[in-house]
This record gives sequence, C-alpha cells and structure tokens, in this order.
Amino acid sequence: MSTFSDVPTALIVHAHPEPHSFSTAQMTTAARTLKDAGRHVDVLDLYAEGWAPVLHREQFASTEDRFKPQAEQMRAVREGTLDREVEAHLQRLLAADLLVLSFPMWWFSMPAVLKGWVDRVFVMGGVFGGEHGFFEDAALAGRRAMLLLTTGGSAEAFEPDGAFGPMDDFLFHIHRGMLEFVGYEVLDPVVTHKPTRMTDEERRVALERVETAVAEAAAGATTASIRP
Repeated sequence: MSTFSDVPTALIVHAHPEPHSFSTAQMTTAARTLKDAGRHVDVLDLYAEGWAPVLHREQFASTEDRFKPQAEQMRAVREGTLDREVEAHLQRLLAADLLVLSFPMWWFSMPAVLKGWVDRVFVMGGVFGGEHGFFEDAALAGRRAMLLLTTGGSAEAFEPDGAFGPMDDFLFHIHRGMLEFVGYEVLDPVVTHKPTRMTDEERRVALERVETAVAEAAAGATTASIRP
C-alpha cells in the first residue's frame, strides 16, 4: 500500500448533513487555512458522498460461515479484494500526514456516519494489526490527527465541575481508542461551543480562532482547545 509523499497532505473527513452549518463553515475555514499554508488538502464530505457507514459481510468477496469482520479485512488486504470505495478512502488516508475529523458532537460522540467510516476504513491489516502493530507500531505512526468539532453545550458545562464533566473524558475513546491506536500523534481538539446561540461577530471570532489553531497544526505545533 502507498504511503504519504514528500508533499504535505491533509485529509479532512467531514460529517455534517447541512452545508450551511457552522460545522461546515469550520471545515471550509480549516481547508482554506491548510491550503494557504502550502498543503495539499483532500476533503472527504461523508454526507455529500452518501457514505454507507454499516460494515457487513456482503462487502467482502468471501467469508467463513461465521462472519469475523477484522479477519475478513485482513484477508481482503492480503488478497487485494477490499471493497473498491473502502480501498479508495484507505489510500486517501495513507496519503495524508495530517488527518482532521470535522463533526458536530452528537450524544457526546461523533455522528454515526463518521464512526462507520472509521469502522470500514481503519482496516485491520491496513493501518494496524497483521504486519503492523498498535499505537507507536501501527501503520500511521509519525502522522498527526486533530478533531474539529462543535457542540451545543457551553464551555462551562464541560469543565470538571460542570454539568457534563471534562470534554477530554468524552473525546478519550476517539483520541486514544481510534487515533492513537493506529499510530497518530493526537493534537488538542478545536471545540466551538453553542455556535447557534452566537452573534455574527462571535461566529467570526470563532472562525478566526479555528484558522489560528489549524495554521499552528499545519506548522507542526500542538494547538490549544478553542472555547469561545
């Protein structure tokens, strides 16, 4: 399988069904900022592309009587029989040295379509397991990833003594269980709170903060969380 080239490439995987949402505005701001920083930017809009998130046996050339998804992924990688769309997305993932996951926080996690993208594209045998290990030994070691998200909850609600508790607690399963697990160095998340209740000026400032954080990520710096 291919790996990323000398040309800095960022893959933005976006998961919001509304093209005029603030989440989408954050994504387009991030894409423009990365392009201005000299990176090749690949945007994968899951809703616009009609991504099918459910992993099932019919996506594999052949399976045993008992369907074992990761075993079938390993077999498909080995035999070159991965689903064509999954293979295309996997190659886009492997071509990028920076991954940005852009989404609204729904039920304190990512939307189902984005989780399904991880289920299908973080292929065992392709990015971890098999000839690859886990964490620092996984296939994506040496690359960086960050979350770019919105939430309807206030910044105060996500404080340690807030109504919900620390934001990091809710993002741990993504940071550690998905991104670090396959080798990424995880940058601090960019979080915008309650954008629907912001004034136009507050939204403008929030997008400027996104721009600053993403520019720092493009330059190789670890960003700070953005909480207007």
